[in-house]
Amino acid sequence: MDETKCKTIGSCKVGVLFEQESSDKVRTYLATFQNKDGGFGHGIEPDFWLPNSSPMSTWTAGQILLEIDADPNDEIVSSMVSYLTNTAQAETGMWSSVLPENNNYPHAPWWHWEDGVQRNWMFNPGVELAAFLVHWSEEGSEPAATGWHSIEQAVQHVMNTEQMDAHEVNNFQQFLKIISSYATTFHTKIRYSFEDVTMKVLELVEQCMEINVSAWGTGYKALPLDLIDSPNHPLYEKYSEVIEENINFYWNQLSEEGIWDISWSWGNYPEDFPVARRYWQGVLAVNRYKILKNFDCV
Repeated sequence: MDETKCKTIGSCKVGVLFEQESSDKVRTYLATFQNKDGGFGHGIEPDFWLPNSSPMSTWTAGQILLEIDADPNDEIVSSMVSYLTNTAQAETGMWSSVLPENNNYPHAPWWHWEDGVQRNWMFNPGVELAAFLVHWSEEGSEPAATGWHSIEQAVQHVMNTEQMDAHEVNNFQQFLKIISSYATTFHTKIRYSFEDVTMKVLELVEQCMEINVSAWGTGYKALPLDLIDSPNHPLYEKYSEVIEENINFYWNQLSEEGIWDISWSWGNYPEDFPVARRYWQGVLAVNRYKILKNFDCV
C-alpha cells in the first residue's frame, strides 16, 4: 500500500465534500490505483493490499467515481466498465469478492481466500457493481446487459433472504439509489416491482440495525447512521430519536485530532496493520463528516 497516495485521495475527498477541491483532482489520484485491465487495486481497500485488480477494490473506486459524478466517457470509467464486464460470473451474477491472490499480501482475516468463501459475501459488492454497469453504459450494450443479468439474480436473492449482513444490506441500499433513475427499465426486466424490492431491503435494514444504545461501544455493530445516512432516508422519521443519539455518540467518540478510531484489528501483520488503521481512520472521518453534513451537524 502506498500510504502517501491514500492520504492524498482522502484529503481530496474531504475537499470535494466541503466544495474546496475539484473532482478532477480526485480523478487524477484515483487513477493511480487503476491497473491496465481497468480494475483497481494497490490497497485502495485498506484491509487487503493486493496490487492486482479485484472486484472489491474496483467497487471502492466506483463509489468515489459516483460521488464526483464521473462521466461514462472518462477513460477511468470506461476502462473500469470493461473490467467489470469481463470479470462478471454469468452463472451466479456475482463477482468474486475475495481472490486467492489476497493471501499473498497483508490482509485482514476476513479477506483471506479459501474454497467456498463467496458464500460469506454473496452480492457484496456485486449488486452495486451491476448498478455501475447500468449507470455508466449505453442501454442495450453488453455491459448494460451484464448488469441487468446480475441484478435479476441479486433481486431474486434478496427477496428470498430473511437475514442479511449489514454490509450487503448497504450494497442493496446503494444499488436502489443508483437504479432508481432506471425504474422504468427495471419494471420491464425484473419480475419484482422496484417498490417491493425497496420494501424488502428496508425490512432487512431494520433487522440488522443495532438500536440498543448501551451496546454501541462493544465491538462492531451496525449503528443507525451506518444504514440511515440522511433525513431523506425512508426510515429516518421512524428512527429520528435514536439517530440523534447516534449523532451525539459520534461527537463523544471524536478524538482531539478530529477523527475516530476503528473498532477492529487484524490480529496479524503487526508491522502493516498500523498503516491500514491510519488509512481507515481517514476513511471513517470522511464518511462520518459526510453523514453529519447531511444532518446539518457540521
